[in-house]
Amino acid sequence: MIHIENLKKKYSGQVVLDVAELNILAGESFGLVGNNGAGKTTLFRSLLDLIKVDSGMISIHQIPVIENEAWKRITGSYLDQGFLIDFLSPEEFFNFTGRVKGMTSDEINDFLNEMEEFFNHEILGKKKLIRNLSMGNQQKIGIAAALMGNPELVLLDEPFNSIDPTTQIRLKNLIRRKKTENNITFLISSHDLNHITEVCDRIVVLENGLIKYDIKTSIDTLASLESYFAV
Repeated sequence: MIHIENLKKKYSGQVVLDVAELNILAGESFGLVGNNGAGKTTLFRSLLDLIKVDSGMISIHQIPVIENEAWKRITGSYLDQGFLIDFLSPEEFFNFTGRVKGMTSDEINDFLNEMEEFFNHEILGKKKLIRNLSMGNQQKIGIAAALMGNPELVLLDEPFNSIDPTTQIRLKNLIRRKKTENNITFLISSHDLNHITEVCDRIVVLENGLIKYDIKTSIDTLASLESYFAV
């Protein structure tokens, strides 16, 4: 589904991303881990064509992302609060996002009803603007919006940040269910090794912009990652 080749990005002359080749299959749950400054967010922003890379190619369904915007119709993403329109209420934001993604009013309502357990009854009907909600509830809104419109590909950068333990468990269940039922390809970055090994089929370790490991998840993966980062 995704092909990356000879991808490089520099800031102030320093290489922050240098990926020779990376392929991500359709329906795969792909995890990205690394310390601060490893290049995780830069990679995600490159995939979404939010930053201009210095060289290399990224393609989705064999179409370079910089040449054709068709991939946007099948892609959902949430990287940070900048993806929210925080002067809207959650209801207004979901209606706007749903319309952009071609959903009808009934489809939007059905989706929000489906998300109510994940929201834990803390999002809808509160008569608050998004900017007046807690960071955790803003996180829920962004994640939910990324799932609207039946996307084939969803990118989530640090989705477990700021949310409480109950919501973390519900999010993991939601990711597993959406992957199984809708064959969604998930790209997830996280500093939490436990969470990422629980929801991802495959994990890539980035260090100084380079891929150090690319492994299929197994019962030994968490211990291996902990050993790597303990050094």
